[in-house]
Amino acid sequence: MTVERRNQGRFEFFDLKPKAADMREEVLAGLGASPKTLSPKYFYDETGSELFERITRLPEYYLTRTEMALFDAYLEQIAAALGDGVCLVEYGAGATLKIRKLLERLRPAAYVPVDISGDHLEAQSRELHADFPWLDVFPTCADFTAPFPLPEPVTGLPIVGFFPGSSIGNFDPAGAERFLRNVHQTLGPRGRLLVGIDRRKDPAVIEAAYNDAQGVTAAFNLNALEHINARLGADFDVGGFRHEARYDAELGCLQMFLRSTRAQTVHIGGVAIDFAADERIHTENSFKYHPEEFEALAGRGGFGVDTWWTDEAARFALFLLRGR
Repeated sequence: MTVERRNQGRFEFFDLKPKAADMREEVLAGLGASPKTLSPKYFYDETGSELFERITRLPEYYLTRTEMALFDAYLEQIAAALGDGVCLVEYGAGATLKIRKLLERLRPAAYVPVDISGDHLEAQSRELHADFPWLDVFPTCADFTAPFPLPEPVTGLPIVGFFPGSSIGNFDPAGAERFLRNVHQTLGPRGRLLVGIDRRKDPAVIEAAYNDAQGVTAAFNLNALEHINARLGADFDVGGFRHEARYDAELGCLQMFLRSTRAQTVHIGGVAIDFAADERIHTENSFKYHPEEFEALAGRGGFGVDTWWTDEAARFALFLLRGR
């Protein structure tokens, strides 16, 4: 169908006022657990975001490069599958390279970027709206891991969620199923979801992507401790920890850790946390899936598979799911 466009799209910021986690409480709970853990969200202060952008350009890090190549190769097919007049809802709106490809080709009726960081979300959304002035843009500050109401102006539009970058792999399978059920609730019974997944493959290829020769991923992992030092006044000796990334082929999961190189004690706001020599902090999971595994997971989350695309080396895939 043909959709008429206005010369100037609307812009409206929707703040659902998601509950902010108490960072100190969350960090202490994770480091007080056995085994010790830290949320991967603590990678991302300004330095961490810059380091991740460097990671995406590393020769070993195939994920971003391969996903972008899929968009280039199959953009016409993706646009035809999504159709005209849709509202794109991007989960965890961050770098805009991929969404810009979709916006340029698809010219949707509306775009709803969603993230919990309101200031960053609004600033980035205004910049994108300036580049796509015909587009209705409704940034929504919300916890996208839980169900949330979509902005009222998009009521009645066909809804397509967008979750690129294999970010769904950061959930364990049970968590990914819960996430998909929540997405299903947000998008509605006929909603669709375009999602990127990293495929199972040669463990050496996977491990190299997280243990790059330049040490950028190691710096990114260790930056979580720098971030906690800066925000909470902690006294992590970052030089007393080293980066580890190992692929568990049975789980289909790349796991990242920070290993203490000696027995030491860290203080966070008056709380002492002891580390034994060689004790690890688990900082990230990245689950990889065979296509049939992901199709089964999607089914448990309330979605069927419309279609999917992959590269010749079978490293990465884009799945278009439909609520059922």
